Amino acid sequence: MAPNLRSDDYYAILGCKRGDTDAQLKKAYRKLAVKWHPDKNPGNEEATKNFQKISEAYAVLSDEKKRKVYDQHGKDGVNAAEQGADVPTGGGFGFRPGGGSHHHTSGTGMSPEEADQFFRMFFGGSDPFGGMGGGMGGSTRGRDGLGGSGINMMFGNGGMPGMGGMGSSFQMGGGMPGGMGSSFGGGGSFRQPQAQAKRYDAIPDGTIVSLKGLVNASHFNGDRGTIQQYVPSSGRYVVQLEDSDETLSVKPSNILQHVHMRVHGIESRPELNGKTGTVIAWDPSAERYKIYVMSVEKVMSLKPGNVVLDKGTVGQITGLSSKPELNGKWGTVVDWVRDVNKYDLQLSAGKVIRIKVENLRV
Repeated sequence: MAPNLRSDDYYAILGCKRGDTDAQLKKAYRKLAVKWHPDKNPGNEEATKNFQKISEAYAVLSDEKKRKVYDQHGKDGVNAAEQGADVPTGGGFGFRPGGGSHHHTSGTGMSPEEADQFFRMFFGGSDPFGGMGGGMGGSTRGRDGLGGSGINMMFGNGGMPGMGGMGSSFQMGGGMPGGMGSSFGGGGSFRQPQAQAKRYDAIPDGTIVSLKGLVNASHFNGDRGTIQQYVPSSGRYVVQLEDSDETLSVKPSNILQHVHMRVHGIESRPELNGKTGTVIAWDPSAERYKIYVMSVEKVMSLKPGNVVLDKGTVGQITGLSSKPELNGKWGTVVDWVRDVNKYDLQLSAGKVIRIKVENLRV
């Protein structure tokens, strides 16, 4: 059941049914709250309103007493109870607020500040943007000509953001070009998949990303997933969507990586330098990253020159005036040279260049 953010029904907003378990409601809130968080969608007023609706819905449905009231009397019943009225729950007792969430839903609904406070309490100090809570395994259903009739086999640990490259996938069975069939008995043959040469210009498998700028499938914008593989022939990535078996074939321009970084060179708040965080968005109007800094549990807006990406991160060169022919190319960060605040960036097996930190984007 797809979320309906135009609905006034709390279950519909979360894409859930009335009989769904607490775990199912929690999973739906986590996914939607991260997708529509205002800091992940800078300058998007609709995202802020959606974030408030999602938070309000889950604040009620995650509270056992409030959920009972809502199921029997709807939003008006919950609002009445929060204002001190006795509301029968059908179990022979009245419900008054207290003992559960401190967030109210009366009047115009949950405020932006309350929604953000609820979000931070929900994640309890963990990184909301740098990890995903399961649901990324299993076989994939092909889309845009990817997958199809093959059986997808995944090996390795590809789940840590920005630390991909450990996972790999291949397909077995009929329908594959080149006759990559297999037989385990009677005179058949089994052909091992050929090892792929290491690429330095492709985002590693297992990297957590968000989708952006999709036109024909705009409803997927903001959704998260993991890079499953890079397809050199098309220059596209296969992304498996979070909590889904579905995969999409997308261009690099439709991907934002949620990779790890360190804060560097902030003179106004030197205590933040060296702190680690996760890239959650790029604000094109301000030309700054939105970074979730774990130690302070806050999102900060930082210039690219203050963001040092982890080794192994793959980024795109931009704004290079000395060698403009390199703009648009991708490479892997192999080292950060602190004294000059530059990366050693590997473009291929035999080519490493040095560029300023601000000339690399993810």
